[in-house]
Amino acid sequence: MRVPFRLVDVFAETAFSGNQLCVVSEPPEGLDTDAMLKLTREINFSETTFVTAIREGGYDVRIFTPGGELPFAGHPTIGTAFVLHADGRVGSSMVQTSIAGDVPVDVDLEHGRARMRQLPPTFGAPVTDREAVARGAGLQATDLIDHLPVIAVSTGIPHLMVAVRDEETLRRAQRDDRACAAICEATDAESLYLFTVRGEGDVMARMFDRWLSIGEDPATGSAAGPLGAFMSAHELGGMPGRMTIAQGEIVGRPSVLSVEAAPADESWAVDVSGGVRIVGDGAFEV
Repeated sequence: MRVPFRLVDVFAETAFSGNQLCVVSEPPEGLDTDAMLKLTREINFSETTFVTAIREGGYDVRIFTPGGELPFAGHPTIGTAFVLHADGRVGSSMVQTSIAGDVPVDVDLEHGRARMRQLPPTFGAPVTDREAVARGAGLQATDLIDHLPVIAVSTGIPHLMVAVRDEETLRRAQRDDRACAAICEATDAESLYLFTVRGEGDVMARMFDRWLSIGEDPATGSAAGPLGAFMSAHELGGMPGRMTIAQGEIVGRPSVLSVEAAPADESWAVDVSGGVRIVGDGAFEV
């Protein structure tokens, strides 16, 4: 069985930056869940997507990490939509359906960008064990900003929002494998999303994933949207409004994520966008 794929870099201003993605846009019949997971582990990117149906106005997708299937993820959403439109299989505006629900996506091939409207954000309860959170990031509790809660926010998958004192603190953070996994499991979060506000609309972030198979993610669209909602709720960095998140520099994959948030129905409407570069293709032999 031959399984073609495309390789793309997402939230990338240039090729070979941003977050890597493998897109299987036409999986053959008979490619089951176990095979999808095996192929994801073989390519060993943070995510691989499998388009299971094309329909009028959109498509269905399954999203996998080497650790298993996800209900939603950010850069796979933007990257998959971009590939499908570039291949002429869907229009420039579409709806992606995954386990988490429907996400509208718009693709701009001319400028090499795509934008998604994420699901309405939900906020968890503040985490009281701030020492455990800090340990997960190789920091002390005093490195976190006292007046801001550590809280899980989700627009399809929950991430812990962790505000640190300054850029120097963010840069010296180091993921502690056991402590990070433990606090994420205890709070049912996918990651610790550490961030610092450098100025109006200017944020730097790092994502320490729950799973060792990913470790530190270079660009995390599913956390960028929640961060936009969190910052809007606390009126940080000029939010609600527009901001740019720099992520990935520490792991050698500089990434740029653009976020817009506006009030909507006692919550927030959140858009996340960024550059997409198609960098290769090939096929698995199964």
